[in-house]
Amino acid sequence: MRATFPHMGNLYIPLRAMLQYLDVDVVVPPPSSKRTLNLGVKHGPEFACMPLKLNLGNFIEAREMGADTIIMAGGCGPCRFGYYAQIEHAILKDIGCDMQLIVLEPPEKNISELIIKIKKITGRRSWWQVIQAIRFGYQKALAVDELERKVFQVRPREARAGASERAFSEALKLIDNAASPGEMAEARKKAGAIMAGVACKPSGPLVRIAVIGEIYTLLEPFANNRLERHLGLLGAEVDRSLYLSEWVNDHLLFGLVKGLRSSKETCASASPYLCHFVGGHGQETVGSAVNYARAGYDGIIQVYPFTCMPEIVAQSILPGVGSDYDIPILTLIMDEHTGEAGLQTRLEAFIDLLARRKETREVICK
Repeated sequence: MRATFPHMGNLYIPLRAMLQYLDVDVVVPPPSSKRTLNLGVKHGPEFACMPLKLNLGNFIEAREMGADTIIMAGGCGPCRFGYYAQIEHAILKDIGCDMQLIVLEPPEKNISELIIKIKKITGRRSWWQVIQAIRFGYQKALAVDELERKVFQVRPREARAGASERAFSEALKLIDNAASPGEMAEARKKAGAIMAGVACKPSGPLVRIAVIGEIYTLLEPFANNRLERHLGLLGAEVDRSLYLSEWVNDHLLFGLVKGLRSSKETCASASPYLCHFVGGHGQETVGSAVNYARAGYDGIIQVYPFTCMPEIVAQSILPGVGSDYDIPILTLIMDEHTGEAGLQTRLEAFIDLLARRKETREVICK
C-alpha cells in the first residue's frame, strides 16, 4: 500500500509523521498549485466547491507519483463534504485512476466499522503503537500551529522584507524532519528560536484582523490566495478562528488536550444570532465573529469557497453582528476564477478603512 491524502495547509506534516511512525509508505502530493486546480476543474463537477476540485487534483498528482490508496475523512450534516470521498473516487475510476479508498468517518452503527478501517491502514501494528503514532503526529500539529501564530505576529513587523517567511520555512522543515518524539522536542525549541530571531522594526499598535470561515479555505494558502500573507505584508496582525490542532482536539480527541479553544464555547457565543447546527463551520463562524468583536479586533474577514452552504447562512447573519458590535466585516468568496489583483485591491481598501477608524478612535479617546 502506498497511501496518499489531500493537502490542507500544513496538515501533511503531522499526517505523514503519524503514518511513517507506523511504517506506512506515504506519498505526499505536490503542494496545491494552478495545475492541481486545473486538473480538478477539468474532471470535477462545475458547481462543486473548490475544495473538492483541489482534492481531486491532489489525488491525480499523487497517482502520477505512484500512490494507490487514498486516506480521507468523511462527514455528515448539511455540508457536502461528507459526499466528497465517494464522488472523487467515482471520478478517479472514470478517468482510469483506480485507487483504493479508505474513508475515516463517525461510524453509523458500531465502533467496529471505524476500527476495521483503521486496521486497513495500520496492519498488524498494536493499538499501543497506533496511540503513540497519534501522539507523535499531534505534537507536530501543535508545533506547526505555534509557528503559524508566531509568523502572523512577526510578518507585519519584520525589519527586512521576506525574513519572516524564510524563518517560517526553515522552522517548518525542522518540525517536518523530526523522526522521533525525542527529536521533536529539540526541533520545537530550535524552531521557536529561529522565529524569535527575526528582527522586527519599532511599530505602534497595528491593525488587528481576524480571519474566520470554512476550515479548508482558512488552512489551505492556495485556496485563499495566501490571504494571511497579503494581510501581514500590508501591515496587519492576523489571527485565525481555526487551527489544525484545535480542530483535531475537538473532533477526534474529544477535548482531551486542555487549554485550547473549544468549538462548543465558540458555538455558544453564536447565540442569539444562530442557535443550531447548520453544517460545516457555519455556527462557529458566527460565534468567532462575536468573540473577536468582544476581544477588540479592528476588523473581521470571512472566507469560504463559492457555493458553501453553511457559510452562506453565516454570511447572511454577520451584518447583524457587525452592526451590533460596530466592527467592519468583509466577506471573500473563493473559486477557480478568483484573481489575486482584485483580492489585493479589496484588502488594501479594507485595511485603509480599519486604520482610519483606529486613528479616529485614538484621537477621540485622547
